[in-house]
Amino acid sequence: MSAAPVRIVLADDERLVRTALRAILDAEPGMEVVGEAASGAEAVSVVRALRPDVVLMDVRMPEINGIRATEQILASMDAPPRIMVVTTFENDSYVYDALRAGAAGFLLKRTDADQLVQAVRTVARGDSLLFPAAVRALATEHAPRARPAQPAWVARLTGREADVLRAMATGRTNAEIAGQLGLGPATVKSHVAAVLAKTGARDRTQAVIAAYEAGFVGG
Repeated sequence: MSAAPVRIVLADDERLVRTALRAILDAEPGMEVVGEAASGAEAVSVVRALRPDVVLMDVRMPEINGIRATEQILASMDAPPRIMVVTTFENDSYVYDALRAGAAGFLLKRTDADQLVQAVRTVARGDSLLFPAAVRALATEHAPRARPAQPAWVARLTGREADVLRAMATGRTNAEIAGQLGLGPATVKSHVAAVLAKTGARDRTQAVIAAYEAGFVGG
């Protein structure tokens, strides 16, 4: 019995962009575009109605931008979809704010078809689409200039959890972290869960951004 397809909603105010994305994704086995939206407000409505697995969200849209739409979707649904923001420029404050709001990662609109499909598969299975160099550049450029006092979560991390968070910031997978630190995969998974809980992060990307903003990893 074949697995259910990954159900996708496309949110972009440019019809040509939506048409191109739909053509790529609908042609891929195991993927189905179930809806489209031309604004942030429409995206919130469509996603709530259709409950897709993944949303490709343009960050710059009329009425409600992709950042606010991401916040509203994540705050209003018990089991929200994974949201991946799509942008023209990687060093964009909108992208940074969307990642802080809970987007699982971002893609450039010039990304080729194979990378797009792989990115959708990555976020659909619950992983974050984390590009360490890009996240570091975004944090360096757009994080608040006046860094507040060190947040309480930093002191609550155990030594191993701190090591795991530093490794997460380099983009390593759980398996790679296990190899680097000499730990079992299940132990790493437990440490990652603890890091997310202590930082108050929804996923790895948010945890890494929190680490940069706290000065825990270098920006």
